[in-house]
Amino acid sequence: MKTRISNFATSLALILLLISAASSARADSDDGIVRVKSAVPMSEAITRIKADIAGKGIRFFSEIDQSKLAADAGIKLRPSTLLVFGNPPLGTQFITSNPNAGLDWPVRLLLTQDDNGDVWAVWTDFEWIARRHNIKDRVAQFKMATSVVGSITSTITTK
Repeated sequence: MKTRISNFATSLALILLLISAASSARADSDDGIVRVKSAVPMSEAITRIKADIAGKGIRFFSEIDQSKLAADAGIKLRPSTLLVFGNPPLGTQFITSNPNAGLDWPVRLLLTQDDNGDVWAVWTDFEWIARRHNIKDRVAQFKMATSVVGSITSTITTK
């Protein structure tokens, strides 16, 4: 009985964490951009996010250091790194609904530092992607994607 209560409490805590992360990470406006402020520096944020992606068994495709690419071109750019990852069994369902959704899959998560030194995780809102591609038959899958990215980014919101 004690184990069942403990398992229930753990499950409830995880559900509340996911709901909290998803509700605090909302698109700011009509542009479909979601931003979550990091409580840790850029390098630690990247490390935590990549570790969480791996821990969830999600495929990690690429890390693109945009500030290094800019520096190599003689352009100064604040720290900016794009992480590309996804779960093909989930993500390809959007593409089977509308092939143009391939423009937005796999998931792209941008970590960037602003002029004040604050680090942000930024991505495209999945409901916005659904509207953009007129996908109406994958509601549960879009909700799952939102929950997963909310969970992943929640790893950087506390020290």
